[in-house]
Amino acid sequence: MLRITIQAQCWLCQQPLHLARHGICSVCVKYLPVPPPCCPRCGLPSSHAKLDCGRCLRKPPPWDALVQVSDYIAPLSGLVMRLKFAKQPELAMPLARLLLFRWMARFRAAEVVRPDILLSVPLHRRRYFSRGYNQSELLAAPLARWLQCQFHPYALQRIRATPPQQRLSESARKRNLRRAFICRENFHGKHVALLDDVVTTGSTLCEISKLLRNQGIASLQIWCVCRTL
Repeated sequence: MLRITIQAQCWLCQQPLHLARHGICSVCVKYLPVPPPCCPRCGLPSSHAKLDCGRCLRKPPPWDALVQVSDYIAPLSGLVMRLKFAKQPELAMPLARLLLFRWMARFRAAEVVRPDILLSVPLHRRRYFSRGYNQSELLAAPLARWLQCQFHPYALQRIRATPPQQRLSESARKRNLRRAFICRENFHGKHVALLDDVVTTGSTLCEISKLLRNQGIASLQIWCVCRTL
């Protein structure tokens, strides 16, 4: 069983927290890096944060919106690395809380809809057993609870073990992921959000998005803590 211990100090400044479950104090949240204006669909820098960028107009990704907290830079990049590789699953809750704030801002601006279904990018079973948990699943679970939507942690499965994406070029990433995923449930007509911790080229998300689009889902959002800009 995965044990999660909540510390009583801010993960960034180490000052005591009034509410330990928040993980990051209000001062540090206030001074987190703000990403530049980004395309609401692909999440990459754009001259207009409300309209699809030229890249998306020419070749739209297979999703409708991308919600991110930050670029992949300190301090959030360090927290994500610790969540993934330093066996600190307790970081999932404060990072999910930051993502909730970002999604709520987009929701209030009528840029995204409330999802019916929340999914997380799966790990292959070998990597899951090695790490002991799926960090995207840990991020998704509290978000589903806060937003009162259904979380289906086992709907998506990674059926083929592949080399880590970080070592590959963009074209190699696409080849690496072909037929690597299956979806064991049907979400026809549902508004779906798909969560990953970090989005780089988006190859993994594109592969999974195609599976979901083929089911006839109503809409698809991508949620992530960091988007490499």
